[in-house]
Formats: sequence, C-alpha cells, structure tokens
Amino acid sequence: MVTMRPRGDSTRPELSIADRERLARRYPAPRLPRPALIAIVAVVAAASLTWLIWTGLIHARPVVSANVAAYTVVSDRRIDATVTIDRTDPSVPVVCRVSAQAEDFQPVGELNLPVEATTDRVVNVDVSITTLRRATTAVIRECSPA
Repeated sequence: MVTMRPRGDSTRPELSIADRERLARRYPAPRLPRPALIAIVAVVAAASLTWLIWTGLIHARPVVSANVAAYTVVSDRRIDATVTIDRTDPSVPVVCRVSAQAEDFQPVGELNLPVEATTDRVVNVDVSITTLRRATTAVIRECSPA
C-alpha cells in the first residue's frame, strides 16, 4: 500500500515493507559492485591504449620499406621497373615481391627480388618482369628480411 505524505513542496510516496520487499526482488542488487566494475573497465581501457600505442610505434618504423621509383612498359609481355629499398640496417639482406598489374588491377606478373646486404642504407635495383598480358604498372607487394 502506498500513501502520500507531504515533504516540502512536492509529495513523495511512502512505501510499505511489503512494497519494499517486492521492489527488492524485482530489482536485485548488481552482482558486481559499481567501483569494481569501474576499476575493471579502467584497467582494460589502459591496457588497450598501451597496446595501441606500442603497436603504432613498432609499425611506424619498419625494418625495410620499398617503393617503385620508376617503371617502363616495354611490351605486352614485359615491364621494367626501378625499385628503391630503404633498410634501417643495411647489413640485413631482404626479399621484396614486385608485381606487375594490368589495367583491371589484376596481377599479370610477379618477381621475388632478393637484395643482398650492402653498406648503403638506400639501394636502387632495376628489375624486368615477364608478364602474361600487357601490364600498366608495377607495385611492391611486400618486403621482409631474408
């Protein structure tokens, strides 16, 4: 049974013991206390942010990077390219996968380009890729230490 009692300018219902028990059964206390839940969320958020920053910093400085500096379509079956390879440690040999693409972006030729260790950090290498049909560009698919 709910009765109203005056309290200041507003009225607030006064609950009986039975009503309080019914509400307690309907809306039980949370299984995990709120401060513990906040602490768990904070720890997970801090760990996630730490991992994100660490991953970003690691991938911001790759061991080797490469790009196609120039290319020439020689014929319907061949493309020549100049690949520029930049290594943080020039004493590490690398392998780059160079691909020739057709007008519809389909790969029409591919070449694994091994680059031996040198004293120069930046190296330019000329390659010739045999293609299945006319290529319109050359791209680097990946570069990794050998």
